[in-house]
Amino acid sequence: MLKATRLFLALLVTTLPGCVYANVTTPLDTDLRDTVLGDKVGESSSQSVLWAVAWGDAGTKAAANQGGITTITHADQRVFSILWGLYTRYTTIVYGK
Repeated sequence: MLKATRLFLALLVTTLPGCVYANVTTPLDTDLRDTVLGDKVGESSSQSVLWAVAWGDAGTKAAANQGGITTITHADQRVFSILWGLYTRYTTIVYGK
């Protein structure tokens, strides 16, 4: 039984990348060829626990306000997740002037 459980967990972890731990940042822009990041950076986040409770504001406006940005030139999104989303944090990162 223990061997079957280990095999199942090994298959699960290797077939579902990031299911145990993920910390991934991706761009939100569609045209990165002429992107200028800007001098200022702002971040905003929302979080969830146990797939039942969520709080926060991960919007671009909240991120721009936090960084004192009036013109957004680029945006990224970071997702941090543990154990299939048992705890998840979404962060919007904006760059601008």
